Amino acid sequence: MTKTILLATTALLLSGGLAAAQDPAPAAPAAESAQPGVLVFTPDFFADQRPNTALDMVARVPGFSIVDGTGSRGFEGSVGNILINSARPASKNDTGSSVLSRTLASQVERIELIRGGAPGIDMQGYSVVVNVILKTENSRQSILTTSGFFFDGGRDSFAGSYQFTAREGERTWGVTLSDGVSINDSNGEGRVVRTDANGVVTRDEAYFNDSWGGGRSVRGNFSNPLFGGKIDLTARYGVNDFHNIHAQTGADVRRESLFDTEGDGGEFGAVYTRPLSERLKMETRLIHQWNSFERGSTSRSRLGGVDNPEQRFASEGESSESILRGLVRFERSPALTFETGAEMAYNMLEVDQAFTIGGVPVPLPSASVKVEETRGEAFGKATWRIRPELTLEGGLRLESSTISQSGDADQEKSFFFAKPRFLATWTPMENNQVRVRFEREVGQLDFGDFAASAELQDGNVFGGNVDLEPEQRWISEVIYERRFWGDGIVSVGLRHDEITDALDVIPLNMGLSAVGNIGDGTLDQLALTIAVPTDKLGVAGGMFRFRNTWNHTEVTDPTTGEIRPISHVRPSQAVFSWEHDITRWKLQYGAAYIPILGQKGFDPDQTSGWRGHDYFEAWTEYKPTETLSIRAQINIWNDFNVQRTVYADRTPARPIAFVENRYIDPRTFFQVRVRKTF
Repeated sequence: MTKTILLATTALLLSGGLAAAQDPAPAAPAAESAQPGVLVFTPDFFADQRPNTALDMVARVPGFSIVDGTGSRGFEGSVGNILINSARPASKNDTGSSVLSRTLASQVERIELIRGGAPGIDMQGYSVVVNVILKTENSRQSILTTSGFFFDGGRDSFAGSYQFTAREGERTWGVTLSDGVSINDSNGEGRVVRTDANGVVTRDEAYFNDSWGGGRSVRGNFSNPLFGGKIDLTARYGVNDFHNIHAQTGADVRRESLFDTEGDGGEFGAVYTRPLSERLKMETRLIHQWNSFERGSTSRSRLGGVDNPEQRFASEGESSESILRGLVRFERSPALTFETGAEMAYNMLEVDQAFTIGGVPVPLPSASVKVEETRGEAFGKATWRIRPELTLEGGLRLESSTISQSGDADQEKSFFFAKPRFLATWTPMENNQVRVRFEREVGQLDFGDFAASAELQDGNVFGGNVDLEPEQRWISEVIYERRFWGDGIVSVGLRHDEITDALDVIPLNMGLSAVGNIGDGTLDQLALTIAVPTDKLGVAGGMFRFRNTWNHTEVTDPTTGEIRPISHVRPSQAVFSWEHDITRWKLQYGAAYIPILGQKGFDPDQTSGWRGHDYFEAWTEYKPTETLSIRAQINIWNDFNVQRTVYADRTPARPIAFVENRYIDPRTFFQVRVRKTF
């Protein structure tokens, strides 16, 4: 009932905004630059939104969604789609959005939306990137942010940060102090109902879960001219923790699972760029990062006044990554650019793990392991604007790597992959663009899959797998984009992946499972994005958006031999949203609605997944001055269901042992953020 009332109240407040007096006409749309396919947005374009930071501006660029990268090993193909002054940050973990969040809007000279590539721009595999060009004037700027997260009936959390940046000519430096939080929007209360193969209820218990945690960190940045070029440095150190509890209770019954993790880590990054001539430029990049961690999972239960043996899975370890990368870019002409370079990397994970039941050790495959990878990659690519309306990008990456494992199992494997890429961008007429991509991608193995792991909440213990091979994909993609009414956009994308050595879950001996290669598979994808400005519909400053990606995947199940979807790929997740700027009130508000979302995972012993309905988010932001922003947000999730179908054995028929549904009513939560710039 509470959620229904809150939802109705929010809708009433939002509808009140629609009745407001009409504001003056918005700023003129972005202008096409001298390079077709590049749209330029000046600060005037964002004036009605009253942005405080450069991130506020980029978030409102029509037809662009921020991606901060996968965080996978290596640099090529793992970083995001944001550039600052035509370059990416010095560190992978100092993401583009992080840099923009500590950059005042007043420091932005212009924002370039680059679609399909442009000479001198490293697209890193993206078809669309933004390039934020900053002013060079002397400045001192600080951003102080404090946030609160308030859960209806749950644990409240608070966060804050201070960011300082100084610019003196071509020299910049800054420091960021951060105290962040980790939250889970599916926390709540409900019931767990288990039925046997005949549908008879065998368990009906109350359910409760909660999660909390956070991290404290300090980061420093420095940039300065050096030896005719420019050096960018960044360094960070931080500590983090996360805790989770799941509990089920009934008549004389209590089942409880706990998870706790603590760790620390740091990184250092350096980028040196220098022009060798008017048309020849070089870039050298060094990145080193490290982490250490301690984790523990505990499962205990009490039935009929009797305690069952406690299960405990514990692990501790450390990991590191070092990258050295260099490239040379030759601008043969304004229409033709060549780039060549190489990257070397060393990655390591060392972990010790133990599993006990009632204090008695249980042997695990690959419980104590050290995994190391040495990898080298050479690459070359060219961007050629054949005609003003047609740009071609072609490239080839050659990757060679060796992964070795020591500890409980000693093994070494070497791999070699050729990864071609082709991208064509065609703008046959103004506001219409077609992008075609054909590329081979090779995934990077998760070192954690080489070691054992556990999900004691569902009674799952996974063994490590020493025989993993990278997943490979041949990707064919075509995207059509149409812009209208200034900010309006319709984008339709079709994609097909031919997958080799697909990664999923395979059966092991001793009744265990592990991540492994299960053969070939496919992905077919339809992506649709629509943004409709409502100025011509009588509501100035409004924007309606819709986006969805439909995924259809197929792979052969290693246990049943039947065709099924690939685990953890969401088949669909439609998002409807509305934003409205009311300039005279110095106010913005918006809302988003997801009618349904969820995903499934497939294991030799069970099929599990979650499904949610009616996820609603509404926010409003008031900016009484150019340096102060106050934002309030409410998140409402109507229901959330986790279902497990557990099988009696691993025969192809797999008779059902039981079906368990965890019905959760997630807590409504509120966010309040105050940001002051000076």
